[in-house]
Amino acid sequence: MKGAKSTITHAGQRVGIFVDVQNLYHSAKNLYHGRVNYKELIRYLVDGRQLIRALAYVVKSEGVEPPREVPRQGASEASFFEALEKTGLELRLKDLQIYAGGMKKADWDVGMAVDAIRMSSFLDVIVLVTGDGDFLPLVDYLKWGVGRMVEVAAFHRSASARLQEAADRFINIEEIPRAIMRKEGL
Repeated sequence: MKGAKSTITHAGQRVGIFVDVQNLYHSAKNLYHGRVNYKELIRYLVDGRQLIRALAYVVKSEGVEPPREVPRQGASEASFFEALEKTGLELRLKDLQIYAGGMKKADWDVGMAVDAIRMSSFLDVIVLVTGDGDFLPLVDYLKWGVGRMVEVAAFHRSASARLQEAADRFINIEEIPRAIMRKEGL
């Protein structure tokens, strides 16, 4: 794998996967006009090791007025969440926050970090599926504070260079066979 640091992996390693769905969704859409095949992604990340938990962090926009060009947003959101669950991901849901003046906030950074820290005592490898550089302090803590191996999986072109460098292993989603499903006609 281009740019990947060599790390020792073995079947006995206990793996936890933490997926920043918003980050992946927007990267796949903007870079490839496509979407992520989560089943293939998870299979590749586990790589024959023992998967303990795989969590997907998503933001619900139900109750938010959809744009006119997306008349059935609630239905497509529900089917997307169902598809994520069918791949074996446990969903962690949060409502989209809309502030006075229309500003919207939708991130799971703190929740994802807290879960990774909480679960680190029974994991050997923590896989953060995000390119968000805000996770750099988490990577450092997991590696140096609790002695865990940290892998980061993201799209190389949109991932923080510092996050890629800090990880024990960086996995470029762009190089995983069948991990990106491109929309036809785009």
